Amino acid sequence: MKKSGKKLIVIGDRVLIDPDEGKDKTSVGLYLPQTVREKEQIQSGQIIATGPGLPLPDPQNIEDEPWRTGESRNGKHIPMQARVGDSAIFLKKASIEIQYNEHTYLVVPQSALLVLLRDDVPFRDIH
Repeated sequence: MKKSGKKLIVIGDRVLIDPDEGKDKTSVGLYLPQTVREKEQIQSGQIIATGPGLPLPDPQNIEDEPWRTGESRNGKHIPMQARVGDSAIFLKKASIEIQYNEHTYLVVPQSALLVLLRDDVPFRDIH
């Protein structure tokens, strides 16, 4: 996401969500119960950006004080389960609201995501 030469970058295991505001029904057709909406425990929205995931330490570059080396740390990450374009239902209390390009977004840690809805995943009936 860019605005006037600046780029919004999501870091770590967080996702950037365009929230579905004040709707009984999510953009993909799931209904949120009235009791849940009233208490604002959960919310839904579209994922528009994700971070790289949780960083893993590089066993070859572990030192006693790695912050003093001045070297860039471009290690490996545990990949994100959430993807851009997914619809998500998440715990609202874990989200942080930000304003960017005159629009409100939510930054949510992947651990606060409850359900992802993705078009390319076959649905299994839940009994």
